[in-house]
Amino acid sequence: MKSKNKDLITLLAQLSKEDYCYLTTIGRKSGNPHEIEIWFGIQDDSLYLLSGGGDDSDWVKNLRANSNVTVRIAAQAFTGIARIVDEDKEATMARHMLAGKYQGWKEGQSLSEWGKTALIVGIDLRM
Repeated sequence: MKSKNKDLITLLAQLSKEDYCYLTTIGRKSGNPHEIEIWFGIQDDSLYLLSGGGDDSDWVKNLRANSNVTVRIAAQAFTGIARIVDEDKEATMARHMLAGKYQGWKEGQSLSEWGKTALIVGIDLRM
């Protein structure tokens, strides 16, 4: 949750209801781009993803090797810097946001196993 670019934040808010985004990482061994379709949440100018496979997911291994990524939501493409979220307040916000969007989680309910244990990746986006 870094700089607050108003135009970017407005655009991302409009795109936040989309079902999927497309994350492109650079292969840590091949150097080739790899795109996946994945669930996402948006807060300000940061995008959040949960990796159910944790550090074993290829896309997580790729972004750990090279944090420069591309994200496409609908017809809009963004560049960004990926990071593992380890700050408690940000992690809780991301878990609740994604569990709410995709699993109907509401305040006072328990999170699913995915919501509780998945590795949280934040991507600070730029236009």
